[in-house]
Parts: sequence; C-alpha cells; structure tokens
Amino acid sequence: MSAAKAEAVEMIKNLPDDTTLEDIQHHLYVLEKIKRGQQRLLAEGGLSQDGMERDLAKWILS
Repeated sequence: MSAAKAEAVEMIKNLPDDTTLEDIQHHLYVLEKIKRGQQRLLAEGGLSQDGMERDLAKWILS
C-alpha cells in the first residue's frame, strides 16, 4: 500500500461513523494542503516567530 493511501485510510478510520463523503473529501483536501505547506516550508524555509511579529508590527503601524 502506498504511503498516501495508508494515510488516507488511517484518516478515514479516525472519523466518526456518521461521516459523509463530503466530510471525507474536505478532510482529504485539508490534509493535502497541510502536506504541501510542510513541503514548501522545507524547500523554501520560513520565518521565525520573532521575525513574523516584527513584520506584523510594521504592517499594523503603517
């Protein structure tokens, strides 16, 4: 079984019994967005908490 399929199966197993297909689609969508964000962070780097707070303070004051 591929890693993606195993991850999807595990996610579905943890959802409530009354979950709809729409709920499953939404969870898969969110899971994919999180995975892409994590990959992008590793590839491109990110901002530190302090750096983000400084930038945010500049934006608020301008």
